[in-house]
Order: sequence, then C-alpha cells, then structure tokens
Amino acid sequence: MSTISFETKLFNINSWTILKLPNEASAKLPSRGMTMVKGTLNNVPFKAVLEPDGHYVPGQGSSHWFRPDKKLLDEIHAEANDIIKVSLEPTKEWIEPDVPEDLRKTLATSPKAEALWKDITPMARWDWIRWVRAVKTPETRQKHIEVALSKLNKGMRRPCCFNRNLCSEPTVSHNWVLRESAQKTENK
Repeated sequence: MSTISFETKLFNINSWTILKLPNEASAKLPSRGMTMVKGTLNNVPFKAVLEPDGHYVPGQGSSHWFRPDKKLLDEIHAEANDIIKVSLEPTKEWIEPDVPEDLRKTLATSPKAEALWKDITPMARWDWIRWVRAVKTPETRQKHIEVALSKLNKGMRRPCCFNRNLCSEPTVSHNWVLRESAQKTENK
C-alpha cells in the first residue's frame, strides 16, 4: 500500500488533543475498523492505532483518529489548532495496548484466561480492551470484564457481537461516535 499524505488541524475533545484523518485519507486504509499505522507527523516518526470515528457520512464514508501523546506533541512542536503534516501507511506490526488496571487484575485471578491473553495477538488484545471500555456506566464495564474473563476461560480469542467500526473511547465519544471539537476541524 502506498503512503497516505495530508495536512490536518489538531483539535481538543475534553482534555485530549486529537488527530482526525480527512475522510479521503481514511478511505485509503484497508479497514473501517481499528488500523495500525506508522509514519511521520511533521517529519517525526510515530506508530499508532487508529480508532474508527463511528461517524458515517453518505458519499464521504467515515474516518479514523488517534490521540498523539504529550511526548509526540512536544517532538512535533504542535498543539490543538495547529496544522500538521501527516504521512502514514498501514503496518501489521501492532503495538501492545495498555491494559486497564481493572481488566489486568481480573485476568490475574485466572491462570487459564491470563495464559490465553498472553497467547492472542496484540490486535485481539486491543479488541478485548475496546469491548470492555465501550460502555456508559461503571457497572456495565464491570459486567464486560466478568464476561471477558468467562469467555477467555472458555478459549474465546476475541469478543463476539462487537461492531469494530464504532468509536469505543468514552472520553471522546457519545453513542459510539467521536464527538466534534468545539471548533470546526479543518482538514486539507
């Protein structure tokens, strides 16, 4: 696959700085769901998991986004409202997800589930984490963690019945769609 290049304006949702791909750039990716990419931001190398935005626009499709961490933002000398140059391409070399503490502690209660967790691919671990966090209440999250433990103990390598094209990060989404920034984003 060839390199996808564009310029985009960073924006904030809540306290997060977000990079959202223009729909045209996102359409060149191999999946409408979560996608691993590598590339450069303002010529600084990065690697990230792109999340789907969950927002389908007829005739334009949907998009992807990710949250550059503070270190990367400092390295590219950028913050919200800055326009940055992006060059990226999909990669099959998935980065390990940060396992939420509540899920990690629950996995540690079952050697069988923990062993399967270590055996599945990083992409599958990302799917489980996205499925656990894609809820509205702490009670539902706890139920998802308990169900994940049960399914992993039964040998299930991925969550079932999960729409991978939705935005599963509650900090920046509403009803599984990425919230729009307070200011209209400008993608070139």
